[in-house]
Amino acid sequence: MRRMSIMGAGLGLWLASGSARAETYEIAAGEDVEAAIAMLQPGDTLELGGGMYEVTERFSISLAGTEDQPITIRAKDGEQPHIHRPNANENLVDIDSAQWVIIDGIEFSGGSAGIRISGASDLTISNCDIHSTNDVAVRANDGGVTYERLHIVGNEIHDTNNTGEGMYLGCNEDACRIANSIIERNWVHHTNGPTITQGDGIEIKEGSHGNVVRDNVIHDTNYPCILTYSTVGNGEANVIEGNAMWNCGDHAIQSAADAVIRNNIILGAAASGISLQPHQSGAPSNVQVLHNTIVVPGGRAMNVSGAVGPVVIANNAIYSQAGPAIQLGGDTSPLTVVGNVGMGGLSGGKGGYVDGDIAADFVDAHTGGGVPNDVFPAMGALVGTADPTYATEVDFNGLPRDGGLDVGAYAFDAGGNPGWTLQAGFKEFPDTDPGGDTDGMDTDGGDDTGTSGDETSSDPSGGSGGGGETTDAGSSGSGGTSRDTDLPGADGDELGTVDGCGCRSGEGGPLGVLVMLGLGALLRRRVTPSA
Repeated sequence: MRRMSIMGAGLGLWLASGSARAETYEIAAGEDVEAAIAMLQPGDTLELGGGMYEVTERFSISLAGTEDQPITIRAKDGEQPHIHRPNANENLVDIDSAQWVIIDGIEFSGGSAGIRISGASDLTISNCDIHSTNDVAVRANDGGVTYERLHIVGNEIHDTNNTGEGMYLGCNEDACRIANSIIERNWVHHTNGPTITQGDGIEIKEGSHGNVVRDNVIHDTNYPCILTYSTVGNGEANVIEGNAMWNCGDHAIQSAADAVIRNNIILGAAASGISLQPHQSGAPSNVQVLHNTIVVPGGRAMNVSGAVGPVVIANNAIYSQAGPAIQLGGDTSPLTVVGNVGMGGLSGGKGGYVDGDIAADFVDAHTGGGVPNDVFPAMGALVGTADPTYATEVDFNGLPRDGGLDVGAYAFDAGGNPGWTLQAGFKEFPDTDPGGDTDGMDTDGGDDTGTSGDETSSDPSGGSGGGGETTDAGSSGSGGTSRDTDLPGADGDELGTVDGCGCRSGEGGPLGVLVMLGLGALLRRRVTPSA
């Protein structure tokens, strides 16, 4: 370990002349973290000691590691560094350029936008706490840029202000885009404060493609919890899977086109649980909605309008206390509706839906709109009644369905839910390693060896579209079987269009640096108490 020390206006390194690169350096709170970061070379690691690092001028990062020698900026073991801007006259951190860079375990607060990404590929932001920003928490929306292979994982993002999205990724009208990236296992909440004018949880804009949004917990938003647009033909569809959502201030999931939406759990939304509707250049087409569980107080649990191409709605558990389970509008000829069970009925179509009984079909479900809420299936109408053509290989817990044909996000187990209890906090996974954690749960979703576990990406991957947001991108502000962590599209992985079932998993290429370092080591979960 080499010590970095700030001396006057310059940066002094306690290094022997001509020493080899790929070093690990350490700085302490109160020292010039921006200057320390600027000195890093491929293979280097900078460890930040605990305490406050206050920034008052523009704080920028421009770094280029390599796949074999990424640059890592991380919290020192057992300590919590906190980078804070006390005003909103600048973004908190501007990542002007980053290739093969990892930012891990750091708390960020204040500023205009929290983390503003102007250009990046193979950038990982993991296990950070990003909060109390005056605008968006994480944004990647510079005009003309294609952001490739971002990995935003295990972060807590909360208590934003003004436009206030948790993540704003891509641009309106395909002016920029995010591609082949993974946004997973984040906890995004309270983007609905009194100053909020928009406040989506995770928003992926038009033209973005080949992305996976999975295993996130999102609640208390002002706009949709998850919002995606059409790919406009730029590339493969997006995937939205395994997420838990409630108290979404608009739709829980809103999507225009080019999406697979599967194994999600939705407990409350001010509008529809899932809404497929036209937005910008996209209209519902090339979409699959498979094995979701939606239990909501009122409104439409699922809505489809303006479809112009194939849309499959299959094997969903869809229960609305005071509205239709499924409402179909416009031309229904492109729609396939099969194997759905729910409460509230099917409006605008025929077949593919039967009424269930919420008291009999779940262990202890309610339509109160939030947690606690046990929507694990009981021996009712959900068990064994799914259409096999559209059966997904794994369920919400990341466990194999093993050929079971159960409707909704969970595979039935006579012993009860073997996985995580729905609650505010990070989603956890069953520990299938007999020598693993004694609590029986895996908090990072990876196995003990750091490999990615079970493959969950399917050939016809999909995404979601559309949203009510009007803010233009590019503004700068004011100044067991666990989830696969492979990046889609790498090493020949194909995320195909939705032209078939889309239910069986394919093979993905390795996530370069994360596999090399071991995902288990990277994902040291920073769990904070529930709000």
